[in-house]
Amino acid sequence: MEKYPGGNDFFIVYIGVKPGNIIRVFVDRTEGITIKECAEISRFIQKSLNRDEEDFELMVSSPGLDRPLQVWEQYRKNIGRSLKIKLNDGSEYKGTLTGVDRKKIILEKKAKKNKKKDKNTNAEPSTIEIPFDKIDKAMIIITY
Repeated sequence: MEKYPGGNDFFIVYIGVKPGNIIRVFVDRTEGITIKECAEISRFIQKSLNRDEEDFELMVSSPGLDRPLQVWEQYRKNIGRSLKIKLNDGSEYKGTLTGVDRKKIILEKKAKKNKKKDKNTNAEPSTIEIPFDKIDKAMIIITY
């Protein structure tokens, strides 16, 4: 397959084939991806597929904010955003993504406020490092 001529800053988040030959491709880039770019990528992929051999339906889109983060580039793109992380052991964390490398993320957990009115504690946020292999699911917390 030839290299996509539209630039090298795109990254693949997911490729899957469902029954009925429905091919689903999620692509993104650090600056975000447009509908026009998704259409161009779709046309590029279709050139490599042969409808005469097998019929298919191809859907190319961005992953969307409501889908879990899957590849490290998505984490890098979302530094500064609030995340909800569920680990393989079932524990959960909420906080701001402050860093990422190929092996782990750095999350600044939100400080817990003391619920007693007479005690006003300003607990400092704590920072934790979470290896990718410990993450079961990571979701962006959407705020309006």
